[in-house]
Amino acid sequence: MRKPEAIERLYLDFDGFFASVEQQAKPALRGRPVGVVPFDSTVHTCVIACSKEAKRLGVKNVMPVLEAKQICPDLVLVPQSPDLYRRAHNALLSEIASVIPVDAIKSIDELTCRLEASDRACPYNLAGLIKERLRRNIGSYITCSIGFAANRQLAKIACKMDKPDGVTVWHPRVMPGPLLALPFDDVPGIGKRMKKRLLRAGIADMRALLDTQPGQLRKLWGNVTGERLWYALHGYDVQAQPGQRRMFGHGRVLPPDYRSVDHARTYSRLLLVKAARRLRRSGFYASRLWLWLSMRNSRWHGDMPLPVIHDDQACLTGLERLWEKARQELPPRSRIIRMGVTLLDLSPASARQLDLFLNDNAARKKWETLTAISDRLNAKYGKTIISLGPWVPPPGGYAGGKISYTRIPRAEDFW
Repeated sequence: MRKPEAIERLYLDFDGFFASVEQQAKPALRGRPVGVVPFDSTVHTCVIACSKEAKRLGVKNVMPVLEAKQICPDLVLVPQSPDLYRRAHNALLSEIASVIPVDAIKSIDELTCRLEASDRACPYNLAGLIKERLRRNIGSYITCSIGFAANRQLAKIACKMDKPDGVTVWHPRVMPGPLLALPFDDVPGIGKRMKKRLLRAGIADMRALLDTQPGQLRKLWGNVTGERLWYALHGYDVQAQPGQRRMFGHGRVLPPDYRSVDHARTYSRLLLVKAARRLRRSGFYASRLWLWLSMRNSRWHGDMPLPVIHDDQACLTGLERLWEKARQELPPRSRIIRMGVTLLDLSPASARQLDLFLNDNAARKKWETLTAISDRLNAKYGKTIISLGPWVPPPGGYAGGKISYTRIPRAEDFW
């Protein structure tokens, strides 16, 4: 495995992305502590994201609103605007790509780039060019922090060192010095469980972690991820493995006044249709459906096999069967706070074989044809004008297109 002798990677992380986009789009919010929340007019939820002004006062992401208000009484609560964040992401990406090619989009607010020889010589100049272009063409309220290092993992850690709006360069010649004082919490891939496992193994700090062997970390992680982390922290050029699509799904926190079983069932239909649309656009079929429900002190989930399908009728038929089971097993008057649906056991459309025992040639293909016609009409008009059964978006909107750090919504997600 190759060990670079120069910085080869740039990692960029936008500062308080969702809140800063709100501030850039809405001048009245600039300079004020802002917390983005799922719903308007309720304090029984959490702050999804907060601005740098709010963070300086002690507010944190995923903090209950009541607690955040105690810490910062002047906190301005703003309901989420996922389509605005999607459009901002695309605009920012376009500006960065005009300065340096984007190698990989890691999330809606993070990306990485490979450095050419000219870029390696003057990383601070390159960071300045990117920041200046964003200020000039997008606005000054959306800032970013940038890290440079030998590989992606180290560059990602470096970009967190000087937030907000900072630049950190870790040349291979100074490593591993900058890592030694860091807590495990600053290392992507080391969560609470893994931290406990490391402590049980006698590995209490970064120096001890770096002094291990690759095989030792592989054993502690139980897979090759630990070994890859060892090589990454030691400056080797570790290539990320291509991910495989395993599921399509959507979840939803229900507004306080809409937490009955009937409301949850209605909204689950909409979420499932949106997941099925994504399934079809990506060229997959599914053969298992999962429904999960979260109450205050309990959870319920159920799943069922499906014929190899992707049309709305087959998906919704399976969902109704799961709801029949849920109604039988849930306590009376259950209050469902959060729920979701997931399509699993995927197979590429090109690999699908027709099922003669299910009359696939007739009934199934008819529903697939009708679903394809609906998709074309909805795409033509850019909104849902045809649906199978009622189409009742929950209050607050954005079902299927809500805030997501890991998936970049598409325009179709908001139909």
